[in-house]
Amino acid sequence: MALHLLRSSEALTLPACHRIQCSPWKKNSCCFANTSQEAHKDISYLYKFNWDHCGHMTPACKRHFIQDTCLYECSPNLGPWIQEVNQSWRKERILDVPLCKEDCQQWWEDCRTSYTCKSNWHRGWDWTSGYNQCPAGAACLPFHFYFPTSAALCREIWSHSYKLSNYSRGSGRCIQMWFDPAQGNPNEEVARFYALAMSAGALPRGLEPLLLSLALMQQLWLLG
Repeated sequence: MALHLLRSSEALTLPACHRIQCSPWKKNSCCFANTSQEAHKDISYLYKFNWDHCGHMTPACKRHFIQDTCLYECSPNLGPWIQEVNQSWRKERILDVPLCKEDCQQWWEDCRTSYTCKSNWHRGWDWTSGYNQCPAGAACLPFHFYFPTSAALCREIWSHSYKLSNYSRGSGRCIQMWFDPAQGNPNEEVARFYALAMSAGALPRGLEPLLLSLALMQQLWLLG
């Protein structure tokens, strides 16, 4: 699985996207154009998820969740972190995708003045209305109450789908949620690097330093 850089759905070419956040993937994508359009709605058919479950979410905060949805739905570079799961609503998930530390930090900073009532957004909601509402007894509080650090936000909000990387944007060692497609897709190099490292042996997830060392050793061996 680690060598497959595309997600399980066929990569598709999106038509030109005007001022929407999924456009960085339009040349090589795992989603259709209507998926990218739905990702920008407050309550879309994709997940029936209401970003404004604790009142109006600020635009600065919401744009990160839109970009997160675009990355998850459209990126062809998450293959090394896909795992099969046996759940009623999905058959695969991403786990511990290393998001660049600036992306996590800015996400957290921009959401500090917005409100939520849960730290894990994958489960525990009240869905009786057809979309997510806060469960009984859950208090709407500023984001930093439920996510005291940027690492907590990236790690906990989607059940460890992401983790904060120690690496910076442009390092080739962390996935960027945000990038300028005119400069190319930096996540292609990242996916190749981790796929190569994971293929070097049965490496337990979460051991990033060992993973990096194995990859570098293999690269030096190939060069030699």
